[in-house]
Amino acid sequence: MARKKRHVLPEAEQTMERFKYETAAELGLADKIRTKGWKNMTTKECGMIGGQMVKKMIAKVEKQYNS
Repeated sequence: MARKKRHVLPEAEQTMERFKYETAAELGLADKIRTKGWKNMTTKECGMIGGQMVKKMIAKVEKQYNS
């Protein structure tokens, strides 16, 4: 059974959810999530979303530090 992740800042939960759906849409997976739900996504698809999110977060931090 999956545990619900808690964020350090409660308001971060909504932001991360929105970010997750935006990333899924960019990868062409938003319709599948809407119709079948997260429980029916493959490990590969979820990994693609999570991996892309991490890449974006790293790029944002690097940009902030290089500015």
